[in-house]
Amino acid sequence: MNSPVHGTPSSRAEITNVSSHGLWLLSNDTEYFLSYDDFPWFKDAPLSKILNIEEPSPGHFYWPDLDVDLGTDTIEHPERYPLKSR
Repeated sequence: MNSPVHGTPSSRAEITNVSSHGLWLLSNDTEYFLSYDDFPWFKDAPLSKILNIEEPSPGHFYWPDLDVDLGTDTIEHPERYPLKSR
């Protein structure tokens, strides 16, 4: 049995700026800064792959071309999610 999809998401994630230090992500009227120090997957990625972002559910961001999944908590508090185990 398939359930119908009701409505469409009202907010769309968008990359608003990319600099030599990181990128800015806008979602639901909130802008987040993702530094390359905390999110190194984006540093050498082509712009087209950075701009291809999806928000499959509120606060969950996915870059399919880079296979990167991030949630708002990870973006707001990257120190809680170290890239290397200690």
